[in-house]
Amino acid sequence: MSEERRRLQSRSEGRLSWKHWGPYVSERQWGTVREDYSAHGAAWEYFPHEHARSRAYRWGEDGIAGWCDAEQRLTLTLALWNERDSILKERLFGLTNSQGNHGEDVKEQYYYLDATPTNSYLKMLYKYPQSAFPYEELVTRNAARGMDRSEYEITDTGAFAANAYFDVFVEYAQAAPGDILMKVTAHNRGAAEAPLHLIPQLTMRNTWSWQAGAHKPVLRHDGLQSVQIEHETLGAMYCQVQGEAQWLFTQNESNPGRLWNEPASGYFKDGFHDCIVSGQALAVNHTGGTKAAAWHRMSVPAGEKIEIRLRLSSQPLPTAFADFDAIMALRIREADEFYAELQEGMTDADARSVQRQAFAGLLWSKQYYYFDVPQWLRGDPAQPTPPPQRLQGRNSDWVHLNNAEIISMPDKWEYPWYASWDLAFHCIPLALIDAEFAKHQLVLLTREWYMHPNGQIPAYEWAFGDVNPPVHAWAAWRVYQLDRKQNQGQGDLAFLERVFHKLMINFTWWVNRKDAEGRNVFQGGFLGLDNIGVFDRSSQLPTGGHIDQSDGTSWMAMYALNLMRIALELAHHNHVYEDIATKFFEHFLHIAEAMSNMFNDGGGLWDDQDKFFYDVLHLPNGETVRLRVRSMVGLIPLFAVETLDPELLQDLPGFRKRLEWFLSYRPDLADLVSHWQDPGRGQRRLLSLLRGHRMKKLLQRMLDESEFLSDYGIRALSRAHLQQPYEFRYGDVDLSVRYAPAESESGIFGGNSNWRGPIWFPVNFLIIESLQKFHHYYGDDFKVECPTGSGNLMTIEQIADELSKRLARIFLKGADGRRPVLGHEPLLQSDPLFCDHIPFYEFFHGDNGRGVGASHQTGWTALIAKLLMPRRH
Repeated sequence: MSEERRRLQSRSEGRLSWKHWGPYVSERQWGTVREDYSAHGAAWEYFPHEHARSRAYRWGEDGIAGWCDAEQRLTLTLALWNERDSILKERLFGLTNSQGNHGEDVKEQYYYLDATPTNSYLKMLYKYPQSAFPYEELVTRNAARGMDRSEYEITDTGAFAANAYFDVFVEYAQAAPGDILMKVTAHNRGAAEAPLHLIPQLTMRNTWSWQAGAHKPVLRHDGLQSVQIEHETLGAMYCQVQGEAQWLFTQNESNPGRLWNEPASGYFKDGFHDCIVSGQALAVNHTGGTKAAAWHRMSVPAGEKIEIRLRLSSQPLPTAFADFDAIMALRIREADEFYAELQEGMTDADARSVQRQAFAGLLWSKQYYYFDVPQWLRGDPAQPTPPPQRLQGRNSDWVHLNNAEIISMPDKWEYPWYASWDLAFHCIPLALIDAEFAKHQLVLLTREWYMHPNGQIPAYEWAFGDVNPPVHAWAAWRVYQLDRKQNQGQGDLAFLERVFHKLMINFTWWVNRKDAEGRNVFQGGFLGLDNIGVFDRSSQLPTGGHIDQSDGTSWMAMYALNLMRIALELAHHNHVYEDIATKFFEHFLHIAEAMSNMFNDGGGLWDDQDKFFYDVLHLPNGETVRLRVRSMVGLIPLFAVETLDPELLQDLPGFRKRLEWFLSYRPDLADLVSHWQDPGRGQRRLLSLLRGHRMKKLLQRMLDESEFLSDYGIRALSRAHLQQPYEFRYGDVDLSVRYAPAESESGIFGGNSNWRGPIWFPVNFLIIESLQKFHHYYGDDFKVECPTGSGNLMTIEQIADELSKRLARIFLKGADGRRPVLGHEPLLQSDPLFCDHIPFYEFFHGDNGRGVGASHQTGWTALIAKLLMPRRH
């Protein structure tokens, strides 16, 4: 067992835990909902990037390569200056939702290269131009582009021309919990010597400006090369730097003169910028404050590198740097051993590198998330009272929500807040390296300070009341299975039972709130699929009426089967759960019946002419219209599948008896269960919304390269809609849906993501797992043509493997040496200083695999780490 695995198995908590300190700092706190105190929720405009260096945050901190304690009382970040930038580079820059031609977008080049789950070692790379950072150019050039054009990126500006940039590597290691080593290595990749200022910063999160009498911590200079930290709950700590550096101090407080033209004196958050960039020596203090910087002024020869070292610990260390390199080397070696153990059987070095970077991005994206909604709505006693409109505005009905935990986020810039269905997918790759954290995350979202009293799980910060697909039961079951496998068959039943009871409450919320007519057909809303349909499904329809959703109903069928399977596992230890499993089985059958027999023609959401599932629009005049958009909405019925082994039914005779009675009593419903009376491979039974014929027809569509099947996975919308857009006309409503393989051409849902053609990892992953379940029942005798029309017959398992290979192809070097994820940018594809660093995008071009959307959404895209693992039967 590796040393890192041993650390993971320790149950130390608090300051003795290796995870007490970690990379828990977001890269963007400005422009977030929690910092927005406007009347009408204009978060991007209320706290813009231009304010970030001068304005104290209320709910958290941000910075480059950030590190902090588990309550973010103290943060350690890196600032830089190249003597040409107009502002001190303290945080990553990007466009707001209104500035980008496809919504918000970070405009920097950076990569997460390595990380261990205990935070014993982490490494990232930031590419810093030697020319002035092109802030204005990025804003104006993107503003001039419409939604039909690609985004203007920093690589388009010439910022990295002639290699005139620095590769800045930041590494963290812990000698012991809370004894933190920071090493910064800057390589001059250019042909001429260039100046570089490296400025590690210590920041006390501002907890004192919001109410009178709050304790104010202190950072004090000892007159040498160290700083003492004094905090009433964090206690005393010491920060030491090696070599020559000038310590600067200021206060982490807003500058009213710069922000609001109010006269003020003192030291403010932007003091370091004023001192270093503007030369205002009096803007900083040299003895103490709540923000400190170790200012290293250096010049880096062409092709050479410089290094700085810093150590943060609970006591002063007279020889702090004597063992620094040895500790760093040891932690790197332990990280290598941990991943070598995990990657046993992975023979491809490129695949191992991609997987390790995926895990690194996932672990770096953990963040401290603090948001007390009632306090946010009311405002703080020592601050002006917020506008009264807020009390009826965004999230005003989530007054129970009070979050202050380390949470797995989609990414650290574009999504520096949790999203519930994203997080469920994060937990699958997390379970491979840290099952305890994965389990904790799934339980966390069902806790009383997250879950609404009515049973709804919060969706995401911009609208906690929006509805995401109910995938938490699936995630809980899969994490339980993965954890059980790692523990030689010993499953964590306490976790499973704990999350199961909360999910039953959430299931009831769905049944009561999202089944408008009580017919077991569900509406749901946008369900995370943004602009996939004709309408914004979370808003009032322009036609009036409502939509019965194929995806919403299928998600609920899947949810019922997931809860049934969890209940059966628990029933092995407590037979009371057999009754509950039966209820979810029955609920699944009623949903299956509704999907098939909703209308007099017997078609339901299934269209027998097209052999596909569609949403159905109910108009106010009683008319019903099938919305014949061939999209992922019609493939999601595949996800509602479960197999029952004969041993399970034998061990649970009560459940088996009730099942047999129910299916005998309701033969009409029994006919909906695929071959219930015909045992499959190994005498297994199959529960699915799709009997064999329908499944084959659906797979025929899905595996057609002129429709869904891409070289890089399954598209979210059929490519057939490129030449044949779906047209909807009703009264004065005239809308269409057209295949768009990359960035959105539609403003529905803001236009910053697109489900009208690209490849998305979460649903592709569920397709693969569903196919594996179907194969578990049908075996090798059941074959389907893949691709459709090729004459090549494959088992369902082989099709699942083929889809996995196509998704992996996005990231792996092909025979031509190119990685599709990097698109057509020559610098990224061919430069050895770029081509092996992997960005894990939000989604991917449906035809060529190029990364699209958020460039560091390693959250659910980290599912590639699971797909790259060898399958052990």
